[in-house]
Amino acid sequence: MNLLTGEFRNTLDEKGRLSLPARMRSELPGVDLVLTQGIDKCLWLFPPVCWQEFSQKLMSSTSLFQAKSRLVQRRILAPAQEVEIDRLGRISIPQSLREWAGLTRECVILGISKYIEIWDAQEYRRYLDENEKEFLSAAEELGGLTL
Repeated sequence: MNLLTGEFRNTLDEKGRLSLPARMRSELPGVDLVLTQGIDKCLWLFPPVCWQEFSQKLMSSTSLFQAKSRLVQRRILAPAQEVEIDRLGRISIPQSLREWAGLTRECVILGISKYIEIWDAQEYRRYLDENEKEFLSAAEELGGLTL
């Protein structure tokens, strides 16, 4: 699988389906994906192999005996659902995940290396605006990073 990158905008239809950009679809290893809640008010979409690797790492680094670990497991692993890219390049986003992420109509689709984020367009703009200072500070801390 090649790296998933790019920022795209698409419209969620009345049935909760969202078209994935053709360029992104061509980088995916198949039509089956795993969709779950992200850390921020977005959804994370993983190819199954990446999801399996991620969920195994998450489970091995958390404990059923720690409240914070259980919270993370319940928030990320439990709501995960398998979705499939249909012949028109769309995924059907379950209502519970649409509601959680506040997806209305206009969505932003971000390719972030091995996974995809799906945001409500207004929520994403708000997130960027609220975090601009933190972004500049984080970028400054990466000053030693070279190509």
